[in-house]
Amino acid sequence: MIDSLLNAASDIYVGTQSFVYERCLQPIAFYLGWGGLMEDGYEASGWIVAGLFQVLIMVLIFAPIERLMPVEPITNKKAIYVDMIYTAIHRLGLFRLFFFFLIQPYFDDLFGWFHTQGISAFQLDDLVPGLTDVGWINFVCYLVVFDLLGYWIHRAQHQWNFWWALHSVHHSQRQMTMWSDDRNHLLDDVVHSCIFAVVALLIGIEPAQYVELIVITKLSESFQHSNLKLSFGRVGEYLWVSPRFHRIHHSIGTGHEFERDVLGGHNFSVLLPIWDVIFGTALFVDRFEATGIRDQVESGVEYGEGFWTQQWLGIKRLFNACVGS
Repeated sequence: MIDSLLNAASDIYVGTQSFVYERCLQPIAFYLGWGGLMEDGYEASGWIVAGLFQVLIMVLIFAPIERLMPVEPITNKKAIYVDMIYTAIHRLGLFRLFFFFLIQPYFDDLFGWFHTQGISAFQLDDLVPGLTDVGWINFVCYLVVFDLLGYWIHRAQHQWNFWWALHSVHHSQRQMTMWSDDRNHLLDDVVHSCIFAVVALLIGIEPAQYVELIVITKLSESFQHSNLKLSFGRVGEYLWVSPRFHRIHHSIGTGHEFERDVLGGHNFSVLLPIWDVIFGTALFVDRFEATGIRDQVESGVEYGEGFWTQQWLGIKRLFNACVGS
């Protein structure tokens, strides 16, 4: 029964991906003169289908739960609509198309050059031969590796002024919802995606597994950002990042603060809170506080209300951080 359901789901996915590729991406690519990139285009169509699946889960499952157990009433719907624009750009394929057609070819050329020089990618199997022969163990190993990488990238985004200049777009949302996860500066997303793509190529993860890993991660992150008064309990809070655990990271005076030599605040983990526990950045408290950035609230620093304003102000902050003003 389960195998039949999985096979049916796989058939639907493949069929939808083929439709998107043949009816949407191919005509657009050939019209723009990008026919030579269509091998990457098929992979990009998989990301689009995966994004549609994520949005469907968010609308049908996350949204009703938000309405049942909200932390706060939504008073600024315009800000939520802007977050939905970010979600559409990322989950429905626009960002992935940009990445695959304009950036991925450079990675392919770079790793092709490595191959001609006799430099091969590191394989996770090389650490403990046979450990990852079992499919689900293989996937869990990759998930742990990428989650640890995500933790340290997140800490860097808060520690380095030039990166915080971009990442602060994400933290400037005063009313978090399930749409807030993708509220990022586009340049920040390019840097983040490039790092993950390089590591994925270096450790030899299969493309299909990489898509699955990102889908699980992004769905979990959307749930974490929900306007949801929910924790996972005394034990569960240590096993998986909950809406309460992550809201602490976004809280004013907690999420982006330097206290007792802690790098840029607390609760940086993407999926597994264990990284915050190990590296001393965890904060487990039973509260749901207001979100935002201290200077935004106390000093009236402007982070922008509309999409393009947020992007432009991020560039200005980046320039100021780089020149030291």
